[in-house]
Amino acid sequence: MRIILASNNQHKVDEFKKVLFPLGYNVISLKEAQIEVEPDENGKTFKENALIKCLAVSKYTKDIILSDDSGLEIHALNNFPGIYSARFMEGHPYTDKFIAINEKLNGKDDKSANFNCTLCLYNFEENPIYFEGKCEGLIIDKPCGNNGFGYDPIFYFPLLGKTFAELSPEEKNSYSHRGEAIKLLVKYLKEKNFSKNYKKL
Repeated sequence: MRIILASNNQHKVDEFKKVLFPLGYNVISLKEAQIEVEPDENGKTFKENALIKCLAVSKYTKDIILSDDSGLEIHALNNFPGIYSARFMEGHPYTDKFIAINEKLNGKDDKSANFNCTLCLYNFEENPIYFEGKCEGLIIDKPCGNNGFGYDPIFYFPLLGKTFAELSPEEKNSYSHRGEAIKLLVKYLKEKNFSKNYKKL
């Protein structure tokens, strides 16, 4: 069965392929599906933006659609940048973003933050299904590590004593917000597959 991922990010496509192929799902990108769409992500939450992406793609296909919206929420800054994580200081390198964030945190004792990932599964059931993953950490002053991407170098993960950019891909997938959301998605699909197979008996 085919699932169209509402993204052309090959890293994401490969990640979802790896976990969903054993369950009988073939994940393809928008490009592979020959769908060109740029949804206006004007939602107020990760959940709303994830649905907006699915709705935009659903105009071109009846296939199952999977989307995600994710970002960094810094508690002392009222969860900024949140849904604007990718668009904050758009066009600037992340090193500039790190400086700007630490300037905003200057004088604040609370450095706690979390990454959030919300997945939306569309055209699978009558209503959209959501899976949310979170990962708690701290914002540090100076970026550390060369792995990962985005805000990973300033997101310190106390459980392992490293920033996300210092983790191996395997470590990050085990603990990350996206990893947690994917685990919930896989659990749901496994249960659905079991239910379908059971009814056939």
